[in-house]
Amino acid sequence: MWNDFEDDDSWDEEDDGEGYRREQERIENHPVMQKAKDILHLTEAMVGALDEMSKDMYGTFMIEDATLICGKFSGAEGVDDYILKMENAVFMKVHARHLNSMTYSVPMVDTHAEEHLELLRDALEEFKLLFVEWVKGFDPSHKYDDGWGLFLN
Repeated sequence: MWNDFEDDDSWDEEDDGEGYRREQERIENHPVMQKAKDILHLTEAMVGALDEMSKDMYGTFMIEDATLICGKFSGAEGVDDYILKMENAVFMKVHARHLNSMTYSVPMVDTHAEEHLELLRDALEEFKLLFVEWVKGFDPSHKYDDGWGLFLN
């Protein structure tokens, strides 16, 4: 039982590792991921400049939003299943919108430079345009019904 792969001539451990690296590189270099990373870096810089009270109130949520956008993109792009892609896409949208709303909340409690907030808003708008095109490429014929009833029609 445990030696099943030893007799399988089609199993090539080096090729599998190389295929994994190529897939990771493809995901990392995708325009949506690149913009998500830009958003993460802008968010980190902005949060780093906040006073302690604002960091406590907003910083954690903002970093969480930006980080989850990157993670959920990797999760969506790494599978073929339409339902899983859509689930991850919805999380990305929700966190991007929340992060954008935070850029309007921060000035109420912190005298942060408006230019930094505007840079983040602009990056989120660029992300949204890339996101819309990316989601259009999802293939609804590749779906596995997970029993939750979402994204079936």
